[in-house]
Amino acid sequence: MTIFYALDILGTSAFAISGALVAINKKFDPFGVLIIAFVTAIGGGTIRDILIGRNPVAWMQDINYVYAILIATVIAILLRKKISYLSTSLFLFDTIGLGVFTIIGTEIGIQYDLHPLISIALGTMTATFGGVTRDILCNEIPVIFRKEIYASACIIGALVFILLQQTNLQVNVVYIITVITVILIRLVAVKFKLSLPTFYTKE
Repeated sequence: MTIFYALDILGTSAFAISGALVAINKKFDPFGVLIIAFVTAIGGGTIRDILIGRNPVAWMQDINYVYAILIATVIAILLRKKISYLSTSLFLFDTIGLGVFTIIGTEIGIQYDLHPLISIALGTMTATFGGVTRDILCNEIPVIFRKEIYASACIIGALVFILLQQTNLQVNVVYIITVITVILIRLVAVKFKLSLPTFYTKE
């Protein structure tokens, strides 16, 4: 198992738990929880693969992704009563998934010899579009459309990833630095209530 593959499974599991926690908080039934966990985990990657013509999409070629989602969902359901701070847990797993999937999408863009800017866009889409789908299905305004520093953290992380690949650092070190970069940006932004400006018109 390569570090790239291990990170992909980790990100899938983290996003599945994130989705499951949202569905549990919305009082969905077990099937609803599984569906939300599933679309959160594979939504971004599926859209990415469709856009670059990767057919069939990644999770359809490897059953381990489905197993990871099922196991993560069961864990979230079984431990739901032991999670004292649901919002904190949701933020934690969502942030981990964000960091990991930024790498996955950007790396795949590079493997397909796409322009660095396109690779950054793919990394951002991979990391955020599962959460967008989750929020829409749960009747919430997606985080990416709010003023929170969310997608911008992915963009910075993807840029750092591409720049570090031009150095002599080992690939595993590059992965770790990139994930930590995205996670730290999110943590600092939430801790100090940093946000992007919003636009509005006077009535």
